[in-house]
Amino acid sequence: MIPMPVVVCVLGGWCAVYLADTALKSSSSLKTSYEDWLTYYGLSISPFHMRWQTALFNRLFYNWGRWKPRLLYLWFSAGMFFGIAAMFGSVILLGKTLMQTLSQMLSEAPAGQNDQMLQVVVPGVNLPISQLSYFFTAILISGIIHEVGHGVAAIREQVRFNGFGIFIFIVYPGAFVDLFTTHLQLISPIQQLRIFCAGVWHNFVLGVASLVVLFFLPAILFPFYYTGAGALVTELTEDSPANGPRGLFVGDLITSLQDCSVHSVEDWNSCLGKISLKPQTGYCIKTSVLQQLSYPSRGFKRLDGTVECCSNNSLTDVCFSYSNNLNGQSVQYACLPARKAIEASQLCRTNTDCRREFVPSLCVTPSLENQTRLIRVKHPPQMDMLFVGHPLHLQYTVSLSSFVPRHSFLSIDLPVVMETFCKYLISLSGALAVINAVPCFALDGQWILNSFLEATLSTLVVEKQNRELIGFLILLSGSTLLAANVALGLWVVTAR
Repeated sequence: MIPMPVVVCVLGGWCAVYLADTALKSSSSLKTSYEDWLTYYGLSISPFHMRWQTALFNRLFYNWGRWKPRLLYLWFSAGMFFGIAAMFGSVILLGKTLMQTLSQMLSEAPAGQNDQMLQVVVPGVNLPISQLSYFFTAILISGIIHEVGHGVAAIREQVRFNGFGIFIFIVYPGAFVDLFTTHLQLISPIQQLRIFCAGVWHNFVLGVASLVVLFFLPAILFPFYYTGAGALVTELTEDSPANGPRGLFVGDLITSLQDCSVHSVEDWNSCLGKISLKPQTGYCIKTSVLQQLSYPSRGFKRLDGTVECCSNNSLTDVCFSYSNNLNGQSVQYACLPARKAIEASQLCRTNTDCRREFVPSLCVTPSLENQTRLIRVKHPPQMDMLFVGHPLHLQYTVSLSSFVPRHSFLSIDLPVVMETFCKYLISLSGALAVINAVPCFALDGQWILNSFLEATLSTLVVEKQNRELIGFLILLSGSTLLAANVALGLWVVTAR
């Protein structure tokens, strides 16, 4: 569910703004001056919606729209072909997403949500509060670039440009351009397509540019940061199991998990994934050391069938299972101090892996609950950290970076900020391109569809009313498809 404090703040804030606006407009003494103030600054307020429009950037837009007309013609013509393809592709994508959502709703274990290309984003629910600044900044920039495309294309096609503005709807920011409608209606359908497709085209280009920056980020930051040495700890949550005097600290460089080498954040996630899927790894211990460290204890079976042989109050001892026979029969259990037993031990699966010349050794395996793992985390020069728990708990409570500063005065957070922001730009700019391309009422897809039908069906369907009827039916279907995706997506995110 959406956190109640977020709902209260949003509703309370909008109610206060709307009541103040209504009170000022109802006041006989303040109404005229207040409305003049709104008009002068280009402000308008309605329930859950506020917008600001200005003509300050008109000259800049006209300079862009008149720069190298031939190049702009080719640029927006490419955007026209992309926009038409995106219109058809968005319908296919929304249809596939709807089927995935319905399948997820009907299944008992909804584990496939991350596989969907499109997901409804609700701040505070499936978007962490700590990521809100990235989200809103990226969506605002994506919206501005989208509208710049419309504005420059309109000026290129000799359509009068009235102004540019920014709005806030509930909590989501956006941008818009004001074009002279009469001029739009007078130009040809192909010219209209260049204008209407320019927004999704610019969003696509912004997403690709962000992807290129993300790919070359190690090269861009190479003079200041190096990569490939490990995963650098940048943050630990308060409830992280990695906290503690023998745990991890901000600035530590993790180089391996068990026998899995870690050279980047991707390796860290991959290693934890493999560890959670594979059986618990064992450790080679000399028979003499095993006899020296172990002490008598009574074992008991847990509910999942595994055996516990240590006191529940012990924070340092772990129950290990081992066999004196090479075939794995006659399993015995011993409660051992984990750090002393395995800190410098070789990893193993069976006793055969522990054969050494003239040194009798056994492979001892932690006897833990099914999903629990004992993981040895190397972060030199500090002592190895021993983690006992579910690998995902470690993954979600430790923030890492693949970039290591070359100098102590450099921030360890800067590469993470750049990397995260690029990922948000890719996701949100791409999503804005897809959603706006859908043939749906009030979106760019409506005007793209209408112009496309005028350009292609004018000779096949002579009557304009018939073409409008075809367009209306397609728009109705597209709107229903989009509304179904949003409604079901919201239900999956907030109600389950």
